[in-house]
Amino acid sequence: MSITRRSLLILAAAVGFAAGPIAAHAESVLNVASYPNNPPFEFKAESGNFEGFEVDIVTEAAKRNGMTVNIEGYDFQPLFAATSSGRVDVAISSITITKERLGSQSFTQPYYDSDMGIAAKKDGAVKGLADLKGKIVGVLSGSTGEKYANDNKEAHGFSEVKGYNTQQEVLLDLAAGRVDGVVSDVPGMEYAFTKMQGLAVVERIKTGEQYGLMVTKDSPLVEKLNSALTEMKKDGTLQAIHKKWFGTDAPADSSTVKEAPLPKP
Repeated sequence: MSITRRSLLILAAAVGFAAGPIAAHAESVLNVASYPNNPPFEFKAESGNFEGFEVDIVTEAAKRNGMTVNIEGYDFQPLFAATSSGRVDVAISSITITKERLGSQSFTQPYYDSDMGIAAKKDGAVKGLADLKGKIVGVLSGSTGEKYANDNKEAHGFSEVKGYNTQQEVLLDLAAGRVDGVVSDVPGMEYAFTKMQGLAVVERIKTGEQYGLMVTKDSPLVEKLNSALTEMKKDGTLQAIHKKWFGTDAPADSSTVKEAPLPKP
């Protein structure tokens, strides 16, 4: 009996010793969910690695907390379940901070200002929002563009609001004429149209949207990542990342430059 007890104690000690480095390693990795086709914010390069504006932001914020990042690809809508369930620590993908989302998620302070817009064919009949009466509007499922389109469907007379799993799918259907217009974030669409010919943002909708890192609700990581963003604004790192991906400095009064408190529900 004494031998068995001693053996168990040795085994328990060995397991504890082995588990220590594993637990420490797990705590040093920030698990990130990202939509993989949203340039220049995030996209998968030919190497298979994620790159982009928000990839650089979350990687630098993690580094300042002694962490590395592990980024996994998700469609846009499942990002919310991934963070709320705790499968990942944080999600990136031009995610607008809203009161509704703050009910089930936590967000860092914003780091990018945006508006929505109407995209259509350059040579088509749709020149703005007013021309979408009786027309089919395409949106990215789960996005603020979808919410705007559904909330305003009756007021603007849209015949249908059609949801898509990816931005590429909805823009390809716009080019093919299967939808008449698309409601989505302006920066992502304008970047896409540098490579897709014949499409343009024909009207900007002033919504005052701001993007932040979306974190599992009430996770202690939100404070740590938020502090890193504050440091990055103070020392000019965020401005440098903005210039790298957009080719210009962000305005001095933008959320890329100005420090802000944590968003509250």
